Amino acid sequence: MRRREALVGMAANLMIVSPKTAFGSQANSAVAVGIIGTGGRGRYDGNFFAKDPRARIAALCDLYPDQIDRAKTQIPAANDAKVFTRFQDLLAEAGIDAVVITTPVYLHPEHFEAAVKARKHIYCEKPAGASVAGVKRLLAAAEKADPAKHIQFGFQQRYSPEYLAAENIIRSGQLGELALMRSHWMVGGVSPKARATPPSPEMQARQWYPWRAKSGDMIVEQDCHGVDVLNWYARRHPVSAVGDGGRKVRTYGDTMDHLNVTYDYGQGLHGFLHACQLAQGWSLVDEQFFGTEGTIETHRRYYRWSRPGQKPLQVDSKREITIDAIERFLTMVVENKPENNAQWAAESTLTSLLGRMAIDTGRRVSWEALLASE
Repeated sequence: MRRREALVGMAANLMIVSPKTAFGSQANSAVAVGIIGTGGRGRYDGNFFAKDPRARIAALCDLYPDQIDRAKTQIPAANDAKVFTRFQDLLAEAGIDAVVITTPVYLHPEHFEAAVKARKHIYCEKPAGASVAGVKRLLAAAEKADPAKHIQFGFQQRYSPEYLAAENIIRSGQLGELALMRSHWMVGGVSPKARATPPSPEMQARQWYPWRAKSGDMIVEQDCHGVDVLNWYARRHPVSAVGDGGRKVRTYGDTMDHLNVTYDYGQGLHGFLHACQLAQGWSLVDEQFFGTEGTIETHRRYYRWSRPGQKPLQVDSKREITIDAIERFLTMVVENKPENNAQWAAESTLTSLLGRMAIDTGRRVSWEALLASE
């Protein structure tokens, strides 16, 4: 937190310039964005970038031509974008101001490191890596980043007005002392049917999620969102974790389909993570915070809270919170207010890896033991 606050302070002292000054001529004043990885998430994020008049989709990069074609079809503003199959070539383009990294999780550290060396503004999807070694690599690169470049990760809750309002309620003391935290990520999606034939290497590369080495497992790729909110509201990472999990239905890949982790944040504060991909016909994705004087629940679509003698209050989200994250990214770039969010993004990813290690070993694992493991 101290490092992040220092970076924010540095940014506040920088001169604010107009998009015209920062990005060239008036005809080319929008932030030129290159998307590395044009799969489903790349296209999803790309659409929001394309709809913001401060940005233009200038380049697309993917190994597979059909993915590029889908991006050009589904992001109409990208129809005239330059096309690359090597991310190094996209990053070498002098006219690219910012890059969006939406490649498989295990590639984030490599692509992030290259983007830092190319001196680009970076919007990197979560998490920060699929392994401890990968996260350490990303952090090492972030330490060398140009302080004039904005670095942000796809932990969208951090930029949602509703999540920010809920965080302010906790910080203001209206819930009293924070006593307990919970994160739920209970969804469906697991098919009980086994594949008739083993997947080819290309199929594994395209459908990378079920493979732990590529995704980090569900606790890293999926549940990191809730874990990030726990860390954010607690204002620290946990000191240790215990957990259990496994596979009940999944027959494809090597990832879990259910888990339960208890994080010890020290000073008597615990955070519980409950997650599965077995739910049929319903889902539960939220976070809950219990204080000595009140309770608050956060969700991508609302927050609600109550205190003794106070009528429960619910505030609904105005839009999909990814829009808030991307809008914030472009604002910080255009207004020349760079922040480097790599430290807390890495800590949230490591917190997920801490839970995974506790599940794998069947014992309590400390933060120090996690960092020493790779």
